[in-house]
This record gives sequence, structure tokens and C-alpha cells, in this order.
Amino acid sequence: MLICISLLGRSVFQYFVKIVSTKLLPITGIPTFTNQYSVTQNDVEGAKGGLPGVFFMLEISPMQISYKETRKSFSSLLTGVLAIIGGVYTVAGLIDRVVYRAEKAYKKKVEMGKTL
Repeated sequence: MLICISLLGRSVFQYFVKIVSTKLLPITGIPTFTNQYSVTQNDVEGAKGGLPGVFFMLEISPMQISYKETRKSFSSLLTGVLAIIGGVYTVAGLIDRVVYRAEKAYKKKVEMGKTL
């Protein structure tokens, strides 16, 4: 609940309502029709030269949003799993290369007699 109180007496309260029709189509096939809306409020205290009052501006969109629920195929699941495995393999290879080079550099310094 929104309560607006004007102390000056010549206030203008404006409400802008935007409505968009929406259709939801689940996998079951029974569509649901609904609306989405947004409200913006604008208050002007002591408006000069204008009419005081409460004004509602309603804008109904001529377009409709459609959401269709779909299932992912087995091939997309397989592709995702293989991408994860490939990423893990690549990162493991990079870590192995860094550790190998660090160990090789350390052994070379030890052979030269330079220890940390």
C-alpha cells in the first residue's frame, strides 16, 4: 500500500503504468495468458500553473511476449559434459607444465650450487 501526503496542497501525483501481454507455453502444451507490468511514480510538490491531482497514464503494448519451455537434447548435454572435461584436461596440462618447468629450473640451480 502506498500513501502519499501533500503538505503544500497543490501537488501532482503521476503514475505511469506499462502493460505487456505475455503467453507462457510449457512443455505440457496448455498455454497460459498473462500480463507483465511496470509502474513508475512521479510526485511534484506545489506544481505552479498546473492542475493538482492524481493522474494515471496507462500504456498497453501492441506486442506480445511469448515464452516457450523446451528441453535440451541429449547431444547438447553430451557437448556440455565434453566441454567441461576438455577444460579440466587443458587446465591440468597447464598446471603440469608450470610445475615441470619450475622443478627443472630448481634442479638446474641446485646443480650450479645456487640454493635458496
